[in-house]
Amino acid sequence: MLSENMQQLRKMNHMSQEALADIAGVSRQTYAKWESGEAVPDILSCQKIADVFGVNLDDLVNYEGKNSGLPVPPKGKHFFGMVKVGERGQIVIPKKARDIFGIHSGDELVLLGDEAQGLALTKADVMVSFLEQVISLRKGEKR
Repeated sequence: MLSENMQQLRKMNHMSQEALADIAGVSRQTYAKWESGEAVPDILSCQKIADVFGVNLDDLVNYEGKNSGLPVPPKGKHFFGMVKVGERGQIVIPKKARDIFGIHSGDELVLLGDEAQGLALTKADVMVSFLEQVISLRKGEKR
């Protein structure tokens, strides 16, 4: 996974092995061994590479793009897989998504839609807090 992710990210970002080797503070040959899977970089080198590409260290090391066909996602972006819509419009939010976003049984969600950009879900309490901040700012502007 790590070697494939490093190679894919390097190619997507049109970078040379030499450029990344310089960033990691190693020779091009050492970097080439990392990409081929002959050797494994130390944790500090992995973090430098993750930072260059704007991805999480865990995703750089563990992300399996073969299953989804997608590259390592940028920091804060997630691909949770596909969900099916039931007969009555219900969907099941994957556990990883529920864990990351703190969604629990009984929580209320707000469903937003834009015909050009699609659908978005957010927790109701987050939306209410956001709207309260907007209203507060608007009141401050009117004074």
